[in-house]
Amino acid sequence: MAEAARQRDLIDTAPAFTQAEADALNARFAGVDAGTMLAELFAEGSLGKVGVVSSFGTESAVLLHLVAKADRTVPVVFVDTLKMFEETLQYRETLIETLGIVNSEVVQPDEAVLAAKDENGLRWSWDPDGCCEIRKVEPLKRAKQGLDAWISGRKAFQSVTRQNLPRFEVEDGRLKINPLGDWTKDDLEAYFEEHDLPRHPLEAQGYLSVGCAPCTSKVKPGEDPRAGRWRGWDKTECGIHSPNNPQSGGNDGDGGELPPGYEPAF
Repeated sequence: MAEAARQRDLIDTAPAFTQAEADALNARFAGVDAGTMLAELFAEGSLGKVGVVSSFGTESAVLLHLVAKADRTVPVVFVDTLKMFEETLQYRETLIETLGIVNSEVVQPDEAVLAAKDENGLRWSWDPDGCCEIRKVEPLKRAKQGLDAWISGRKAFQSVTRQNLPRFEVEDGRLKINPLGDWTKDDLEAYFEEHDLPRHPLEAQGYLSVGCAPCTSKVKPGEDPRAGRWRGWDKTECGIHSPNNPQSGGNDGDGGELPPGYEPAF
């Protein structure tokens, strides 16, 4: 008798996915195009509860289009740090309407944490790691609590910190899927053109990677596509993609006390 499929629920304390399962998926879908891969995974229901995390940045339309073609009901999670460009918020609305996304979610920083740790909204100017932690990492951690797997738009070419990016990996027991991990910039451009996808309004102005407004600048010719993020700081990631190597240090970056009930993500 075949072994029954493992049930995943809230009372199961075992990891939802193991590295061996991620390795098996990497082998299974080696050479398979991203669209076919997503369609098969969604159809068979093997991912459990899955969601897409999107920044609605300059390249986000490609992944969202692939996901929407496979299953428009898959939730799309957006972390609004309350420091976003107005153009990004408008672009999000454009893509939701254009792609027919029917399940979009927005998560924001905890108001009590902001009041205690970034009352004047200027933490980004002296502690960008701590700012990312309370405005992006912690909210996303809350959003992912009910997920078994989540889909990321990371690509290896974006930065030296993202090289050798597997399609499937495991973080804190959740399966993390990088469908575009091996895509090149040319691949993305061709997909945009083939499907006539809307472009982020800031891209034409030289913003090749768009994050929060205070920490995003234009990219100069020949620079790394993510060179405009946190320019002048020894920082390359916001922290949501490096849970085992937190950039903020202990506590929440300044050693102060956190509001009752708040648990930092690192």
